[in-house]
Amino acid sequence: MSARYFLDTNIFVYSLDRNAPVKSQRAAKLIREGLTTQKGVVSYQVIQEFLNVALKRSQEPMKTTDAEFYLISVLYPLLGVHSSHALFAEALRLCDRNALAWYDSLIVAAAIQAKCEILYTEDLQHGQEFRSLRVVNPFR
Repeated sequence: MSARYFLDTNIFVYSLDRNAPVKSQRAAKLIREGLTTQKGVVSYQVIQEFLNVALKRSQEPMKTTDAEFYLISVLYPLLGVHSSHALFAEALRLCDRNALAWYDSLIVAAAIQAKCEILYTEDLQHGQEFRSLRVVNPFR
């Protein structure tokens, strides 16, 4: 995989989902490749959303010590986009132009800001394009 790619929150959630083994394996592979090749990117938002789900809303909530280890070993190395005025402004424009939900527009804006070519998510339409960014549902 030569292009930079953005991993949406659902990729991390599925990577730990024992009830969806096929999705879990595919998600874990994307994360491993992102770390190994340094082509994977996440934003501050993805970290917040994932930890919220992992600590409270998943079937087996993650212990805080495990969450901290995951944060240090997986999420921080992928972190490439922090919150900023430019990110929010671009998200507002995307929201308006593309009729996206606010949090989806933040994800798309972060992927564009990180100069990613692919956004892996199941939350947007597979094949949809935003400039040079293409949405790919890795579970199709």
